[in-house]
Amino acid sequence: MVGIKSYGAYIPRYRMNHNTIFTAVGFLGTFPPPGENAIASHDEDSLSMAVAAGTDCLGDVNRETVDGLYLATTSQPYMVRQNSALIATALDLRSNMRTADFLGSVKSGTSALLSAFDAAKGEMSSNVLVCASDCRLSKPGSPQEYLYGDGAAALLVGDDDVVATFEGSYSVSYDFPDRWRASGERFEHAWEDRFIRDSGYGKFVPEVISGLLKRYNLNIKDFARIVYPGLYAREHGAIARRLGAEPDQLQETLLSTVGDTGSASPLMMLVAALEDAKPGDRILVASFGNGSDALFFRVTERIESITGRRAVKRHLNSKKELASYEKYLAFRNLAPMDLGMRGEMSIRTPMSALFRERKVVLALCGSKCKECGTPQYPYQRVCVNPDCGAIDRMEDYRFSDRQGVVFTYTGDNLAASIDPPSIYGLVDFDGGGRFWFDFTDCDLDSVKVGMPVEMTFRRRYVDESSGVHGYSWKAMPIRA
Repeated sequence: MVGIKSYGAYIPRYRMNHNTIFTAVGFLGTFPPPGENAIASHDEDSLSMAVAAGTDCLGDVNRETVDGLYLATTSQPYMVRQNSALIATALDLRSNMRTADFLGSVKSGTSALLSAFDAAKGEMSSNVLVCASDCRLSKPGSPQEYLYGDGAAALLVGDDDVVATFEGSYSVSYDFPDRWRASGERFEHAWEDRFIRDSGYGKFVPEVISGLLKRYNLNIKDFARIVYPGLYAREHGAIARRLGAEPDQLQETLLSTVGDTGSASPLMMLVAALEDAKPGDRILVASFGNGSDALFFRVTERIESITGRRAVKRHLNSKKELASYEKYLAFRNLAPMDLGMRGEMSIRTPMSALFRERKVVLALCGSKCKECGTPQYPYQRVCVNPDCGAIDRMEDYRFSDRQGVVFTYTGDNLAASIDPPSIYGLVDFDGGGRFWFDFTDCDLDSVKVGMPVEMTFRRRYVDESSGVHGYSWKAMPIRA
């Protein structure tokens, strides 16, 4: 029986209170709902967050067993260059696998998940990692600025050892023009909320859930958790009442703590439901966007074997307030900032070298000596251990999932940075190995020699002249 084998999520550290936005742009007449949004840092985007969620999902899973990766997003950095293949490389997955990008609709998260189940049932793939991630750009002062949050979710789909079996689905599809963004545009356009709420959200979600219940002869009361995005708080509850569901069956929408994460929203809520699920629970999940997909699952005894995931709960409890609206604009490149002469230096990525060194740069793979067991980054032909010196006796060794400690560090106020000072230094990895990294998600005053750190995949730069988004691994304090 196919189903979900593991789950994970990622929520950025920064949160911005809606009142911070209102203080800056409230003169335009937009009024904030209560709550806060998760805000991606200046070196994060939908791709880097998908890697983080995928890392959380895979945990101690043998990555050689993963034979497919699907990415769902509406805010992909590349239009021509497969984003899912880049994520697979960063996660150090094998090359003989299937990758695919699901784009163009916030329903793409559930679409990718359904395709993964189809692949598993058809024996085309045995373990497919589905990542849904969005980091959408909203125009300053728009209603979307209060609504949109950044985040990612990941689910590993397979046909054995599942924590939740996939029991069935039902879908509806409409060319519903609620939001759209043409090729080359930075911001979404949106029609009026009343139309979106009354003609779309308030009809598609009940239709798809009712269709699923009828197809499988189910009652809404059969489900321990009912999951669907909460774009409109009042209508979210009204839909449940029309379906006959009880309030305690509804999964928290995360709208006031994270925001609407687009294609990741239903999958992130599903991850949150799985965190609290008990064996035998039934979970119903529905999406919204150009129609809707509804899926339902039955939780198995193996749910109790999932440990060590940060998922939603631990990420929610690890945060820092972003109290400067101006800094938020700088992070999003919505306000031009002078980074000095160093910021004007052109960066040109040698694509041929990047491809040759993709495991070193993107997957953070070094080498480990087969003779003495000494690890080293970057990859070396000659063992660095002075008591060994073996030549060409190396095997690949992945550092991205290794923790370490700060050996030494520097705070540089002269380096070009949108979030100065730049912090970088040497990291000693647990089990051996040392290298120089940029630090992120930390303040200079909090960095100490001996501080535990972990690795995080981040966007290093965007070269607008060539359209290149450059990525690498950075060190950050371990998130509780």
